[in-house]
Amino acid sequence: MKKVLIIAYYWPPAGGPGVQRWLKFVKYLRDFDVEPVLYIPENPSYPIRDEDLVQEVPDDIQILKKPIFEPYSLAGIFGRKETQTISAGIIEDSRKQSLLQKVLLFIRGNFFIPDARKFWVRPSVKFLKQELEKQGFDTIITTGPPHSLHLIGLELKKDTGIRWIADFRDPWTQIGYHEKLKLTASSRKKHEKLEKKVLNAADDILVTSYTTREEFESKTNRPVHLITNGFDTEIEQQNTEHSEFWISHIGSLLAGRNPENLWLALSELLDENEDFRKKFRLKLAGRISDSVLESIQVAGLQEFLENKGYISHSEALKLQRQSSVLLLLEINSEETKGIIPGKVFEYLSANKPILAVGPANWDAEQILKKTLAGSVFQYHEKKAIKTYILSCFRGEVLQPDRTEIQQYHRRNLTYKLSEVIRK
Repeated sequence: MKKVLIIAYYWPPAGGPGVQRWLKFVKYLRDFDVEPVLYIPENPSYPIRDEDLVQEVPDDIQILKKPIFEPYSLAGIFGRKETQTISAGIIEDSRKQSLLQKVLLFIRGNFFIPDARKFWVRPSVKFLKQELEKQGFDTIITTGPPHSLHLIGLELKKDTGIRWIADFRDPWTQIGYHEKLKLTASSRKKHEKLEKKVLNAADDILVTSYTTREEFESKTNRPVHLITNGFDTEIEQQNTEHSEFWISHIGSLLAGRNPENLWLALSELLDENEDFRKKFRLKLAGRISDSVLESIQVAGLQEFLENKGYISHSEALKLQRQSSVLLLLEINSEETKGIIPGKVFEYLSANKPILAVGPANWDAEQILKKTLAGSVFQYHEKKAIKTYILSCFRGEVLQPDRTEIQQYHRRNLTYKLSEVIRK
């Protein structure tokens, strides 16, 4: 058995997609002769919690903990709502930001580099050096964001020479929200310098998208491996428990992910098709930006909307399987074309048509084309979006390729990870 130390910030009871990747890897690694040990914060400040996920943690897994200083807890004194919103990754359009939000974003971007968890690096390095000596780990793995955890790996690699794998669930300097953090030129250079150090020091690098792999391969000669996120359920038979036509989005909807032409297309269908009007329901689950809700109201969809708020992972899976069409939305920018939201893979296992709206040349499009699971549109393509919705309503879309979808099962992806660990 290879013994690996996984250094992570997000772990149950944290909720959201960030925790899913390594929770599932840990679940299956022993099947491939790898013994995982976790190192996580003792007192984290999670913006989203999902107690159901605690049940998925293996009972006998070893978990090491060390206290962490969380600046967000202090910032909450000045604006609890604004702090929680920024911590959760929801950044409103600059025109709608309050003065307090602008100040908090500037402080977050320029005083906490690479992020607000930077204060965990030094005590963690000191603590983990002792654990490395005691336990004889073969490999350490850091997963970010928060990318400050990669600095723990960087220091441990420098001090001990241990094999180190850096896992990037999202890009670092090329991630979309960097543009909203009001970074100074000096701060931007600091991020780039730290990213370069990590990429050139890690023995292996893991990424979750085609674009990030290409980006990192242009920045380092270290091996870069693409292991996407995935799903951990059986592929569902196509059926629903009701006669209504549900279009659902599960997950946060930021201000930048506001598909106004989708809302308008739905509004036109409601006016033109009486049967559609009788059966249509729009269901949103997760943190929703005020600007998105305003656009839905302006389009006249309010009476058809059910805003469920944050729901547990198990409830999300149930909603996916009950829905008629699943929405996949990404910010329309060059920086986000390499983002493949984790929800797309659970959408695949739900075996329902996926209506995706995002940037040109979006990585998610490759997956949907391979699996025949849905169609991708750009934000301006109202007519094409409307035609696709009507095709789904009439049951005229292609059936997904279940064999292609199966490669994204978490167990199959964990096998790919074990090959990197054991090489």
